Amino acid sequence: MFERYPFDSEAYKKRVKEGPCFICELVAGNNPHHMIYEDQTAVVFLTKHPVLYGYVLVAPRDHREQATGDFTLEEYLQLQRLIYRVAEALRQVVPTERLYILTLGSQQGNRHVHWHLAPLPPGVPYEQQQTVALEHSRGVLAIPDDEKASLAHSIRQAMERLGPSSAPPSSN
Repeated sequence: MFERYPFDSEAYKKRVKEGPCFICELVAGNNPHHMIYEDQTAVVFLTKHPVLYGYVLVAPRDHREQATGDFTLEEYLQLQRLIYRVAEALRQVVPTERLYILTLGSQQGNRHVHWHLAPLPPGVPYEQQQTVALEHSRGVLAIPDDEKASLAHSIRQAMERLGPSSAPPSSN
């Protein structure tokens, strides 16, 4: 659907190791992204370097570095409820065979904990799924800015339709 362009992984590594925290900069208003949702505790936005259409990041507003250790159980579960809601909205908006949810980063770069939600489109050959689908070495999608804005808007609307709790459907 969208062409890919090469990703400069060396420049990226230098930026995340030596530059300011990209999420703290986003929260401060200095690093614009296509925002999907924000509240007092978290932000949800489209990644600037998507390898899959609809690739979203979810992060706490406060700089936290450990996926579990820097949160109380209640704070962690609150974030996971948000991640669930974003995931369900993504599945409504983007054709998805499998939704990958993971936290990446390192104490050496991208220290601010964040979760990646990456929708794998239907029909991708098995050999190109899972971690292969997430590799920047294959290039990143050249998605026009207006398409990113429209996608962010559609995901936001789907989240609003789901409501704040987004409880899974009852099996009764």
